[in-house]
Amino acid sequence: MKDGLQITKSNEGKVTILHLTGALDAVGEETVLAFARDVYDAGSRFLILDLANVSILTSAGMRAMHKVFKMFTPREEMYKVHHVKLCRAPQELYQSLGVTGFLQNIPSYETLQEALDSFS
Repeated sequence: MKDGLQITKSNEGKVTILHLTGALDAVGEETVLAFARDVYDAGSRFLILDLANVSILTSAGMRAMHKVFKMFTPREEMYKVHHVKLCRAPQELYQSLGVTGFLQNIPSYETLQEALDSFS
């Protein structure tokens, strides 16, 4: 596997899923932002970040996820509709996201299917 962050994309109905593999850090920040911008510009408005294979999450990675959240979430829907969701975060990452308060704005699900079902 290459160093850095690798991203693959899949779609389930109206939802785009970004499967992240590797380090979501300062180097990976620009990668995830560029990828998210591309899918947003292509018309996607609902996104799941699959964190199952993220090995490292730094503050820069959290900043990137927050920027993606802001990109996909219209201001008037900020507290009404979740346009971005997380799934399958490894326990260590999940704990970091919880301690920092990150999960107050972006919901996280144990499985990809639960995250997909939550858009119904």
